[in-house]
Amino acid sequence: MDFDLTEEHRLVRDSVRQCVEAEIKPKAIETDRNHMIDPKIVQTISELGFLGSYFPDKYSGAELDFLSYIIVVEEISKACASTGVLVSAHTSLGCAPIYMFGTEEQKMKFLPPMLKGEKIGSFLLTEAEAGSDVANMMTTYREDGDYYVLDGSKIFITNGGYRGTGIVFASKDRSLKHKGLSAFILDLETEGVVITGNEEKLGIRGSYTTAFGLDEVRIPKENLLGEEGDGFKIAMETLNGGRIGIAGQALGIAEGAFERSVAYAKERKQFGKPLAALQAIQFKLADMAMKIEAAKLITYKAAWMKDQGQANSLQSAMAKTMASEAATWVTKEAIQVHGGYGYITEFEVERMFRDAKITEIYEGTNEVQRVVISKMVLQ
Repeated sequence: MDFDLTEEHRLVRDSVRQCVEAEIKPKAIETDRNHMIDPKIVQTISELGFLGSYFPDKYSGAELDFLSYIIVVEEISKACASTGVLVSAHTSLGCAPIYMFGTEEQKMKFLPPMLKGEKIGSFLLTEAEAGSDVANMMTTYREDGDYYVLDGSKIFITNGGYRGTGIVFASKDRSLKHKGLSAFILDLETEGVVITGNEEKLGIRGSYTTAFGLDEVRIPKENLLGEEGDGFKIAMETLNGGRIGIAGQALGIAEGAFERSVAYAKERKQFGKPLAALQAIQFKLADMAMKIEAAKLITYKAAWMKDQGQANSLQSAMAKTMASEAATWVTKEAIQVHGGYGYITEFEVERMFRDAKITEIYEGTNEVQRVVISKMVLQ
C-alpha cells in the first residue's frame, strides 16, 4: 500500500499549479463578479491538455490516468471553483459518455474537437420535474426517417452557455419510465436548440448554468449513444465517474480556504500576538486539516479504483459526500478564522463559502448518495 503520488502525478500537479498561479488565480475574483470565465483561460487550459486529461492520444487526449484528472480539477478549484467545474463537467459528463458508450466512428468524430477545447461538453439530463427523479423525464423523441426528433426542455446545464457538444436524454415512451430513456450526442448549435436563460447563482458564478428549450430538434440517427433504451444506464454510469470529479472540486475548494486561513492566522495579530497562537484558532485549523485529509484519501482511492478497473460506485458516492460536506464546513470555519475580513470579497474565503454549497447538490444530492451507500452496505 503506497500513499505517495508517482513522479508523473507530481509533474501534473506542479504544471497545473503554475498555470493556476499565473492565469487562473489572478482572475478568480473577476470571474465571480463578471459571471463568466475569461475566454483566454479556457484557451490556456485547452492548450495545456487539461480538457483531455485521461483520454487516449488517438482522440487528441493527454493520455494521463483518472487520478491525474482529479488532481487537475482539485488544483484549479483551489483558486477558482467555476473553472474547476468547467473542466469536471466537460470531462466527466460531456466527453466520458462518448468514450465509454460511443462507437469508434462517434469517438473519432466528436472527441478530438472536445478534447482540444474547440467544443465544450455538457450533460442535458435535468428538467424541472426530473432532477433526482430521472424516470419522470418529460422530454420526448420520435423517429422521422434518418433522424430522431426531440421536444422538451432542460435546466441547470453546466457549460451549456458555450453551445458545444451535449449529451441529451429523452424518452420514447414515458409510460416505460427509466426503461424508455435514450441518450443522444447533440450539437448545441443545432436548429431548434434555444437558450431560455443562464441562471444567476449563489456560487460558481463564472460557470454557465443554462436552461434550454428543444423545439423539433432533429438529430441524425448515427448520433444515438448506445442503443435505444440505454439512456438510464448511460446516465447512471456517467454520473458515477462524475461524482469523483465533483469530489475533486470540493476538495480543492476546501484546501484553498484552508491554505488562506493558515496564512491569515499567521499574519493577523490580536491581543499582541498572531491568531495562530490562540488555541481556539489552532483547534479550528486542526479540525479543518483532519476533514480535508479524510476527504482526500477517499477521493484519491475512488480515482485509483477507477484507474484499476475496479467497481467504485460505493467509493464514488462516499467521496462526493465526504468531500462536499468537508468543503461546506471548512469554508464556514475559514470565514470565522478571518473574522470580519472573511465577509469581504478581497479575502476570497467568502466566495469559496458560496462555491462550496453546490457540491452537496449537483451530480446527485448527498441525500441520493446516502441512498446509494446504504443500499450497497446492506447488500
